[in-house]
Amino acid sequence: MERMRRGIPVLVGVVVVAIALWLLLGRASSESQAMRELTAFDGGAEAEASGDAKLKALRARAAAKPADAGDDLGPPSAPGVVATFGWGNGPGKLGRNRPEEANPEGPMSVTRDRAGNTWVLDQVNGRLVKLDQSGKAAGELPLTVQTPQDVAFTKDGTAAVLDRLVDSAVALMGPDGKQVGELKVLGKGIEEGGAITGVFTDGDDVYVEREHGDLVKLGDSKGKSDEARPEVPGRPSRDGLSYLSAGMADPTSGRVAVTSIDRASKAHRFTREVPFGAPIARLMLLDTDLSGVIYLGAEVVRPVAGSEEGQPLLAILCLDPLDGRPIGRAVLPANVDADETFRELTVLDEGGVMYLYRTEQKAEVMRVDCR
Repeated sequence: MERMRRGIPVLVGVVVVAIALWLLLGRASSESQAMRELTAFDGGAEAEASGDAKLKALRARAAAKPADAGDDLGPPSAPGVVATFGWGNGPGKLGRNRPEEANPEGPMSVTRDRAGNTWVLDQVNGRLVKLDQSGKAAGELPLTVQTPQDVAFTKDGTAAVLDRLVDSAVALMGPDGKQVGELKVLGKGIEEGGAITGVFTDGDDVYVEREHGDLVKLGDSKGKSDEARPEVPGRPSRDGLSYLSAGMADPTSGRVAVTSIDRASKAHRFTREVPFGAPIARLMLLDTDLSGVIYLGAEVVRPVAGSEEGQPLLAILCLDPLDGRPIGRAVLPANVDADETFRELTVLDEGGVMYLYRTEQKAEVMRVDCR
């Protein structure tokens, strides 16, 4: 009897250990199954092979949620202010124009180069303003076109500056500020400059976008035109795997359809409706970071009790590159002035977004992450 009593604690301990192992193995099996289900389509192998631990963690977290989790707009985010500008001319300022009989103008575009510098296209003052990785002023380049509206940087550091309205060209500027070439925008695929909705680069190739849809290749960073002007079905992802496009599926309910096309085969990967959680006024961002995470931004209107207009906000969704599933979001104050601008947001290679926010007193370059 005494021997049996001494054996009971040992038996209980064995049972406890067995239960713990069963629960641990069951949880691991469940997580593994969720990961397999999420990656069981074209492109999964490439993304898993990238070894991006952050993306894998975000994907696992999203896999544990319902497919439509995140319909609510959510609380405001807390961005970091990278740089602050006053309005005017000279160091530490950006131009702003308030004509009586024309559209008011402010800084037109913000982007990043491959070295990690941020650039603001200060159209009113005819220059590109450079900020280093810490946000400090690092110089400026004078612009050579008459009505610059957008800028993108090629892999070799050339700035591609778009003038779609007057010069109808993309000016190519080297790091020293000298123009090294020019690519005309009108021709095959582009009949009217006003149809252009942005300039984009892929390596050292230069493209313009036609009405938020296909991209038309103009040439390369050396100024060599591509006479064939081939088209691609969307914006190239920075991981080199996809072409992306987006359009409003139901702006009233706040849903956007995002489509991914496999770059190598041109096969359709996915089209997914994603929820913003509030009515959408306009789309403002579609890009990726180097890991392939998709960043989708829109100006939304949060309903406010007793107000017909509501509260305008900027909402940014991070989407899984495999199937477009939301894996994070950020909510910021929207620009509500009437200034004509072209690109207020740019995605960073390492992840996160730069946002050019404007008030009557100043302009701020903010950094926020929706992952």
